[in-house]
Amino acid sequence: MASAAVAAGTQDQLANEDYTVGWICALTTEYVAAQVFLDQEHMPPTFTATHDNNDYTLGRIGEHSVVIAILPGGEYGIASAATVGRDMLHTFPNIRIGLMVGIGGGAPTSKHDIRLGDVVVSEPRDGLAGVFQYDYGKNIQDQPFHKTGFLAPPPPILLTATSGLRAKYERYGHSIHEDITTRLVAEKRLKRKYSRPAADTDCLYRSHVSHPQRESSCLDNCGRDAQSVSIRTARDEDEDDPAIHYGLIASANQLMKDAKLRDQYANEKGVLCFEMEAAGLVNHFPCLIIRGICDYADSHKNKEWQGYAAMTAAAYARDLLYKISPKKVEGEKKLIELVENISEAIRTTSEVVTRIESTVAKDEDDKILNWLTPTPIDYGSQYSDLLKVRQPETGQWFLDSTQYQTWLAIQKQILFCPGIPGAGKTILASIVISDLFNRFESVKDVGIAYIYCNFQSQEKQKIDHLLASLLRQLAQRWPSLPQEVKFLCDNHKVKQTKPSVDEISNALQSVAKLYSRVFIVIDALDECETECRSTFVSQMFSLQAGTTANILATSRPIQTIEKDFEGRSEMVKISARDEDVERCLDNDMKTLPLLGKDNEGLSESDKEDLRTEIKTTIAKGVNGMFLLARLQLASLIDKTTVYELTTALESLPKGQNALSQAYGLTMKRIRDQRAGFRYLAERVLTLLTCARRLLRTSELKDALAVTEGDASLDKTKRGHTSIIVSVCAGLVTVDADSDIIRLVHETTREYLASHMNCIAPQDALITIANPMEKDDEESTIAMAKAHRTFAIICVTYLSFGVFESGFCETETEFVERQQLYQLYSYAAHSWGYHARKASTYCPSMKCFLLDSPKVEASSQALLATEGLKSPARSQSVPKRVTGLHLAAYMGLEDTLRMLLKDWQNIDQKDSHSQTPLMYAAESGYESIVRLLLGMEKVDVNAKAYNGRTPLAIAATNGHTSIIELLLATEKVHVDEKDDYGATPLFYAAGGGHEAIVKLLLATEKVHVDAEDYGGRTPLSYAARNGHEAVAKLLLACHDPRGVTCE
Repeated sequence: MASAAVAAGTQDQLANEDYTVGWICALTTEYVAAQVFLDQEHMPPTFTATHDNNDYTLGRIGEHSVVIAILPGGEYGIASAATVGRDMLHTFPNIRIGLMVGIGGGAPTSKHDIRLGDVVVSEPRDGLAGVFQYDYGKNIQDQPFHKTGFLAPPPPILLTATSGLRAKYERYGHSIHEDITTRLVAEKRLKRKYSRPAADTDCLYRSHVSHPQRESSCLDNCGRDAQSVSIRTARDEDEDDPAIHYGLIASANQLMKDAKLRDQYANEKGVLCFEMEAAGLVNHFPCLIIRGICDYADSHKNKEWQGYAAMTAAAYARDLLYKISPKKVEGEKKLIELVENISEAIRTTSEVVTRIESTVAKDEDDKILNWLTPTPIDYGSQYSDLLKVRQPETGQWFLDSTQYQTWLAIQKQILFCPGIPGAGKTILASIVISDLFNRFESVKDVGIAYIYCNFQSQEKQKIDHLLASLLRQLAQRWPSLPQEVKFLCDNHKVKQTKPSVDEISNALQSVAKLYSRVFIVIDALDECETECRSTFVSQMFSLQAGTTANILATSRPIQTIEKDFEGRSEMVKISARDEDVERCLDNDMKTLPLLGKDNEGLSESDKEDLRTEIKTTIAKGVNGMFLLARLQLASLIDKTTVYELTTALESLPKGQNALSQAYGLTMKRIRDQRAGFRYLAERVLTLLTCARRLLRTSELKDALAVTEGDASLDKTKRGHTSIIVSVCAGLVTVDADSDIIRLVHETTREYLASHMNCIAPQDALITIANPMEKDDEESTIAMAKAHRTFAIICVTYLSFGVFESGFCETETEFVERQQLYQLYSYAAHSWGYHARKASTYCPSMKCFLLDSPKVEASSQALLATEGLKSPARSQSVPKRVTGLHLAAYMGLEDTLRMLLKDWQNIDQKDSHSQTPLMYAAESGYESIVRLLLGMEKVDVNAKAYNGRTPLAIAATNGHTSIIELLLATEKVHVDEKDDYGATPLFYAAGGGHEAIVKLLLATEKVHVDAEDYGGRTPLSYAARNGHEAVAKLLLACHDPRGVTCE
């Protein structure tokens, strides 16, 4: 971080209550270093509390007002530190975060290459709070150590900032030495004492070498030969120097001067540093301890490095404060209140404290994970449901294969498993997942994660959701939530932004590296949307290259996907083995009435012969497709004689079109049912085929119960699950754990979508089209009608009288509404989707959109899980959302035109000050934005509650075409700052939206080097998220005046 000398002069006097950061030093050297790293000094305090004898220096670092105090001269140690901290909090009662910054003795080991000038930061380890208090006088050789008392850990805000700064340093390095050099240019008096000493003065003596008691130099008395000194190579250019270390700091009332004892603590407890004040401070002044290493805690004391070590610690502390938002600090408890809580905690037993901490941590972890994947797909339930379907011993051939065994045994392997539709790929993926869990369930450093791609989940399964799901699964499996995930959340939650794909990917890489082995299983890559799939596969290859990850993926044999894996992976083709098909048929054969126990007309021997004939005939003719085998077996259910059964067996479809023919025959069976059954089946198949996502049984039942014009839900019209499944003749199944009702296979949906004119229910219950034939044009028309039907169902549902009460004022009320009206959420999210697919205007939609209370009830369900805000609970979403907002958000151009004819205020704002244009900029519908911009009175520079304009919203979401439309008006304020000091360029750069960055730069109206209120620039936004191309663009456009670029 670039530094500048302390600003000349002082500010006006600030009140004691204005200071929120407390910084404590023990020595004058540390006190001077702390003052040097202030950005500006303030006037001394106007008053101090009674009996407060501390000396204070006040100032500013970034936007933080900081109090620096020093222990009384000649007094140091645990007791003195406690007194200084307590007195500071009485004089400055609003302090909310604390730092203890100074020098200490390092404890280098083979694991931790600690050198003079390095920095050690306290970090909790193995149940210890980051500071380890020991009683120096009671440590006896060959006796175990015991910690003395309970010590409070650093506040979470400081640990989070430490993690963030650690990640930044690891990626970009730091400029601590350069910052010190810059400061000393302006502080010439300090240069000799506080500059970095010569490298040859950093001498680590072996533990057996003791310095004589007399005053003399180490060089004269201890020597520098290999027997006396540990030989260490110079650090490489790509290594930080000074280095930053994180871990335990040992604290006692006496200096540590015994190298053997030092090594014992370092090896047994993991201690990195020794000092004398921290243990007395943390329970009276909760803080982070930062120590610059000035010696090696042995008899060879080295005062030559004290000045520079104090400077490195102070420089790190300054960088840390720049990582913390002042708004976050304001949200923290006052330290004086925390001290009371800590005192109470000390009085409780260790067991109770541990239990409370564990509960709080889990609650916080759950909040972070739910933020990461706010609307997660329940892959766990899918996995459980699929395993229940598996027949014993099926798929064992794959687990025994050489390719799979090699994949298991060797790190960084990719196994690609293509197979035709219906070959059992998804069940096989579940078998693999089960095998992995069985092998590694008790091995905590082996990570396992999996994804089931699904065509009807494509809207949820975008690249960020896929990566976030994998990250969540790996993070949950680790014993404690990894800091990388916490940092990701803290970095975005306050600003209500979402992490970019690169940020999630980087966090995934970091978390994967925590494990010794990682296994990732991805099923049905072919069902992932094409552009998303390409990026996802690329991300998985990057993950595999940068970690120990092993990846297994299944897919249909699609050329583009196979080409992606070519040369990168081993391949095993998946097909249904005859023996596995027969095992599945064995289980399903009980559904045939002819072979049931109740049929006494056939002997058991004859029944067994027929079973064998059925299994053999079907297994040989299904071309490796479990799905086809099940459909063919289902076609035999209504056979009542041996003749009918054997004749049907002989005529079963075979060859390349067997599956499509099997579907056609199944549709004929459905159409041959009684009218009521047939009509129910056709409605079910229609809704499941065009549903925006997978439906729960309760959602489908509510949808089936709705008729256009209904004013309430008549629960007597809801169907029964068993009947619904039965009338669909094997094309519909229910997953027990998730309660999802779905078409039996993706090929089922594909067949029905391309033959929709065969199943779309007609008023006269007559279907003209032949299910054995295909008419693309007629099916397209029928599919549009099906979507119109579903849109009307959704709008009718949202227009029920119960929703006249509008917005639910409590979370409890909202949850109750969702439970009582199961289709509520789906209808709110999807009515616009179905209306767009229908491509025809529906009058009932306008009536709904003009009913303000019902629109608010609908928008609450919609925006509680998606929309202009980051995912939030129902009480955090905007109120006063109008039909104009919803029509713009849903992309319904014709409907919006109808509304605009009579709408008075085109810029009507919701409770978050968001206009319809902002909703359109968020969702990215070009035609809607063009329509709104064509209205003379639209305000293109309106500001939402967070200060963001339509341009900033479009830039955040990467909608290039919307940016072009807005810029074309020549009215937008291109460089408008929001409430965080960020302009549209910041969000475009942070999201890696290169095309938008180019468009904004081309206006020559943006400040390329502008800083937000946290001191960050567009370049730092791009660099932090790993957007190299955008970073290069910004660097090429750098203007020393910070105005424009050519």
